[in-house]
Amino acid sequence: MSAASASHASLVPGSFARSAFSVSAGRSKQPPLRLTRRGRFVFFGVPLILLAALILSFSGFLVAPAKAADSADQLTVTPAISVTVQPGETLWAIAGSVAPERDPRDVVADIVQLNNLDAAHVMPGQQLFVPSN
Repeated sequence: MSAASASHASLVPGSFARSAFSVSAGRSKQPPLRLTRRGRFVFFGVPLILLAALILSFSGFLVAPAKAADSADQLTVTPAISVTVQPGETLWAIAGSVAPERDPRDVVADIVQLNNLDAAHVMPGQQLFVPSN
């Protein structure tokens, strides 16, 4: 047999596939799964975000706003008077003159709520409802 025929004889059909299979069969243990930065975010971050959204949505049921009354008979009207804001006058000054016995911060908060004000700023000539008690 010549060298060419000897090398040809070792290349029997299927011999390469069997040798590759035998090498891979020896490697039965696969390497551990490695997560990239994006993979860790998807694996841990997305479920945590969904869990936080779920908890926040259910907390709205547990911390419901207080009801003022069960029926209209139980509601009371806040006694109020109308006041015109003078030049240079502030809500703090109005609160002090209308209810000197009360804390001005509480009276200012009542005035803001009664008049649906966005902030505690008033303009001269503006009509305000202030609590009279």
